[in-house]
Amino acid sequence: MVTLILIGLGSGGCSLSRPDSYARMEAADVTGALGKQAAAPTESDLAFARTAASDVLTKGDKDSSQPWENPETGARGSVTPLSQAYSAEDGRTCRDFLASYVNGRAESWLQGAACKVGQGRWEIHTIKPWTKG
Repeated sequence: MVTLILIGLGSGGCSLSRPDSYARMEAADVTGALGKQAAAPTESDLAFARTAASDVLTKGDKDSSQPWENPETGARGSVTPLSQAYSAEDGRTCRDFLASYVNGRAESWLQGAACKVGQGRWEIHTIKPWTKG
């Protein structure tokens, strides 16, 4: 389903911009949303989303998504890689992703970037509100 949403967004003239910095976002900074009122993920929610992003990128499957859920807050979503890997300015291999966030009736989207470190593991560098471009 996320793939269909991404195809629809892509054909509608929307795009995601690659983050210029690797600054870490605070949970309270998440205000962008599609659909219902914006939800602000807790740091705990973001930790589950980061783990799912790292997992799906490590698997390397084409056109795959990884669900996540925080049993403490009831928040859930999925993470989907968006592009092929690219070489960052510092020479690391990186990849962008989109994460959904649902908590109760509130829904929002987050965009992020991760880079490969060590033994093929992916480290999340940014995760912030998704912005239409």
